[in-house]
Amino acid sequence: MASIYALKPAFQGLLRPLTNALAGAGVTANTVTVAAAVLSLVVGTALAVSPGSPGVLLLLPAALFARMALNAIDGMLAREHGQKSKLGALLNEIGDVVSDAALYLPLALVPGFDPRLAVGIVVLAGLSEMTGVLGPTIGASRRYDGPMGKSDRAFVFGLLALLLGLGVTPGTWLVVAQAAILVLLLVTVWNRAARALREAKP
Repeated sequence: MASIYALKPAFQGLLRPLTNALAGAGVTANTVTVAAAVLSLVVGTALAVSPGSPGVLLLLPAALFARMALNAIDGMLAREHGQKSKLGALLNEIGDVVSDAALYLPLALVPGFDPRLAVGIVVLAGLSEMTGVLGPTIGASRRYDGPMGKSDRAFVFGLLALLLGLGVTPGTWLVVAQAAILVLLLVTVWNRAARALREAKP
């Protein structure tokens, strides 16, 4: 199924000059990975402290974009500048789950969001990433199938936060959006598991 992840090569192309400059300055992939997680924790904390603040809600889309950029940069530093490491692989996967929880769990406190759905989304987001990581353990590749992968979640939640931050009144539409995200996450888990199993068949 279609996913924003398909745009990753073009996004990386735009970020390559900056990545090369960072590599020249001695910045490591692991440093960028940790920076993305710290950014997520800081913004998530601000959202938890002031869940109804339009300013903080408008900060979330910017933070999500910055996080995606940092995620792309750390990958290019690792692959294209000889910085791959076992520690980096662990930090990358753990950082994604931590960042998702830090940024999305506080939305349970934002007026208009259903707390139960918000928690369910964070749980399924973590499960989808775990399912993708398990691909290599059965002889398949790391799976990034959609329709609600990391990039898709960032786009959708960034859009929701932008609308609320600009003053759109929350209502049934917001709960329906959360329910749709939950369903699409279930489909994502299924797709990643099923395609990993197909790929692993001799």
